[in-house]
Amino acid sequence: MRSRTYQMRGLLSIFPGLFCAFALLLSACGGGGNQQASSATTKAPDDQQIYISPINGKSDVKTLDPALAYDIVSINSTQMLFTGLVQFDDNLKVKDQLAASHQVADDGTTWTFKLKDNLKFSDGSPITATDVAYSIDRALKPETKSGSAPFYLSLIKDSDKLNAGKIKTLIGSSLLTPDDKTVVIKTSQKSAYFLDSLAYVSSYVVPKSVLDKYGNQFVDHLTEGIGVSGPWMLTKHERGKDLEFAPNPNYYGAKPQLKKVIMPFYPQEDTVYKAYQANQVHSASIPSPQLDSAKGLPDKQFRQSPQLWEYYYSMNMLVKPFDNTKVRQAFALAINKDVIAHNIYKDTVIATNHLIPSGMPGYNDNITGPGGVKDTKGDAVMAKKLFDEGLKEDGLTLATLPKITITYASGGDTDSRNAMSTVQQMWKSVLGVDVIINDEESSKYFDDVSNTGGNAKGLQMWLWDWIGDYPDPQDWTTLLYNKGAAKNNMNYGQNSSKDASEQQAVQQLLAQADANPNQDERLQQYNQAEQKLLNDVVVIPIYQETSTYVLKPCVVGVVDNAQQFTPPDDWGNIYISTAKNCADVNKYK
Repeated sequence: MRSRTYQMRGLLSIFPGLFCAFALLLSACGGGGNQQASSATTKAPDDQQIYISPINGKSDVKTLDPALAYDIVSINSTQMLFTGLVQFDDNLKVKDQLAASHQVADDGTTWTFKLKDNLKFSDGSPITATDVAYSIDRALKPETKSGSAPFYLSLIKDSDKLNAGKIKTLIGSSLLTPDDKTVVIKTSQKSAYFLDSLAYVSSYVVPKSVLDKYGNQFVDHLTEGIGVSGPWMLTKHERGKDLEFAPNPNYYGAKPQLKKVIMPFYPQEDTVYKAYQANQVHSASIPSPQLDSAKGLPDKQFRQSPQLWEYYYSMNMLVKPFDNTKVRQAFALAINKDVIAHNIYKDTVIATNHLIPSGMPGYNDNITGPGGVKDTKGDAVMAKKLFDEGLKEDGLTLATLPKITITYASGGDTDSRNAMSTVQQMWKSVLGVDVIINDEESSKYFDDVSNTGGNAKGLQMWLWDWIGDYPDPQDWTTLLYNKGAAKNNMNYGQNSSKDASEQQAVQQLLAQADANPNQDERLQQYNQAEQKLLNDVVVIPIYQETSTYVLKPCVVGVVDNAQQFTPPDDWGNIYISTAKNCADVNKYK
């Protein structure tokens, strides 16, 4: 459920196999299922098995607590340290991790997980069902203040009551531990995506004994050797400098071949690529001026492919003129998205009319924009016609139209600013509307967006983005646009417009799809709902991100998967080869 980026495309973290352009990617970084090519696959000596992966645009990681991890840097760093009952593999299939098996009862709401034998935290203490239940329960408690668990774990029965402070615990009711190796989770309804949502980091397992001692400050003691459940341990955390990881000797899966992973912080965007050129890091994002030269690097260092990440414009349906569907349709069709993708972002993004991005289950190539317009160039004639009709319906004219402001946070990024001013000119040219641009500081911007839900005095229009959490259309539809959803800041289905009842019917269709156990049927339902959402202009999709980064040829075993994370099992296959084109790791030995 992450809108977890800055609106500045440059403030992105690069970690092929973990970060890869700050996002969970689609057939990421060079082709789904492919491994990084190398000119030499002979493994380098152990003292060379150090992987330097920079974190771009940051001077520190926000948190390493899985219950609190929300931004992509925190999430992917945390995934190195902790694991859950289940996680996704490289083919985006749910795979047991701490669990040896899982099954659902005939009622569709009782899930039983059997843990693997002899599970241990890194400090040698056993991982038991008690730790699993405790971790999930803790993530949902209001005092933990998790921004993600209430959504990803919302299917667990009475999770809302726990999060609201109406009950003290789910342990003994929705979370059962019949023995040390068995966890039973009860959900409030049948759901085809429960395991997908359980794979999210908020349910990852932390040691209860450590939390009993340190509370939520346990992350401050990670470098002291306290128990973690993932393939790596944190050995150093120097704010403003780097994170350092070493293999977990008690990890249940294949042990990492790498001896260290180093994540240096690079607060300034353009310095990472220079560090790559100087062989100081193994991977780097590519500044726009360097794209052409990066494409010419030998040994397939340049990597690009679409991501499960979309940008779009949102409109507050409690505010005129955006309570009128035709006006929203007009603003959508007035945009030539191809100009943004090609002229501004130099084809590092893909213009789109879709809510569910390419590469997701349920992606429908036949989806159109409003008015049946399939072309991403828009339709200026139809846009003007709809705009005039919408104004007339509301008794407005161009002269009496309220001032319209679009808000975003560029972070100083030139491309972001150019894209916004270009769209501003399109709205002026096609609709005759002078839209005011409000470029805010990022923290104020996030607060303003969050405060727009249910607020007629909130933002009118804003740039936003979404990154896929799990490979199910629910993550791109219900989670965002359901009535009462935390991210439904556009107030779809929760307004007093004449179309509100039709919007609520779409939300009911989404609820049916969420609970439908028949995968083919539910995908069709999501397709129907997506088209209705686009006709209603719940948002204006603009473009789907692609990953563009470079990776040294000496890095072997990184698998490009559709979400571009590194599943725990993959670490046993990743190593540094003897290829000469590699980062200098001597300072980290």
